Amino acid sequence: MKLLCLCAWTAAVLQAAATPPNALLVLEKEQNTLVIVDPASMTIVARVPVGDDPHEVAVSDDGKTAYISNYRNGSTISVVDLVAQKPMPPVDLGALRSPHGMEFINGKLYFTAEGAKVVARYDPATQKIDLVVGTGQDRTHMVIAAKDGKTMFTSNVSSATVSIIEQTAGGPGGPGRGGPRPGGPPPGGGPGRGPGGQPGGQPGGRGGPGGRGPGNGGPDWKVSNVAVGGGAEGFDLSPDGKELWVANASDGTISVVDVPGKKVVATIPSTKQANRLKITQDGKYAFVSDMGAPELLIVDVAARKEFKRVKLEGNPEGVLLSPDGKFAYTTLSNHDSVAVIDLKTMKVTGEVKTGRGPDGLAWAARK
Repeated sequence: MKLLCLCAWTAAVLQAAATPPNALLVLEKEQNTLVIVDPASMTIVARVPVGDDPHEVAVSDDGKTAYISNYRNGSTISVVDLVAQKPMPPVDLGALRSPHGMEFINGKLYFTAEGAKVVARYDPATQKIDLVVGTGQDRTHMVIAAKDGKTMFTSNVSSATVSIIEQTAGGPGGPGRGGPRPGGPPPGGGPGRGPGGQPGGQPGGRGGPGGRGPGNGGPDWKVSNVAVGGGAEGFDLSPDGKELWVANASDGTISVVDVPGKKVVATIPSTKQANRLKITQDGKYAFVSDMGAPELLIVDVAARKEFKRVKLEGNPEGVLLSPDGKFAYTTLSNHDSVAVIDLKTMKVTGEVKTGRGPDGLAWAARK
């Protein structure tokens, strides 16, 4: 089958096309740009400059604003107006250095900051960080937040754990143990260095990880760290919320965590360097990218075993499933492109050529 392959246009031409109501967003990590793609025509419609070393991107509920983590020793989140196709003033994170994982839920942006070993929350309405919770783990990397905002999940690469962070009833007086004091600095006290030369800090507070939003009498947060495989990075929550599937890059395995029981219930052979993992909306399949080989692994969730491997033109990194359940997208960082997989046939049906080092992906549905 002949693949669609569309090369990058000049900036002048790109800016002439409007952002479609449904857009695929791609980060060009080595060029510090956000690419806006029309998934219907498989064409690039715009490029917008962002901060240094962009890794992950999340989109506001109305689909009009993108937030991008500026990872390597950075302390900002880039903001892009997707309609106007222009950068906005960035979010200054202060001591919350090396932001990485991002998710936008119910009007707020959840993100990790490896340099402070925390997951935090930014409110665009007030332009303030209104929650910081320490994990006490090394390289707190990716994040998922429940829609009710009462549970968060993170992967901690160098500690080989995932954190399950649950809201509990607030205690009397002052902040919860292990969290920041209202009006005070976030945990970690600034940047440091973790294992393997990666950013890392010291968890703040007494009695281990934890945190609280600003103000006395707010909710406390319980942090449960569950041991998984080495190099835990990409992960996803099953549609019923009962299982967390974790891609372990160092071990080449997938850990299946029982969320209520907070324990690993299965370990599945994966790929040479499992990086990102996404579960389909029907819960039938898990897509796992392999930074060490040109293939995308598809796992049968119920059977807990390999279903198929999709051959690609380069090694995949970021993975995204379209909201309509029809397509999977994966960035091929060493091939400077995004591959499109039809979920009915499980075959590659298209490719969009990008700039250097494509990585993070997101979907913007404008309302």
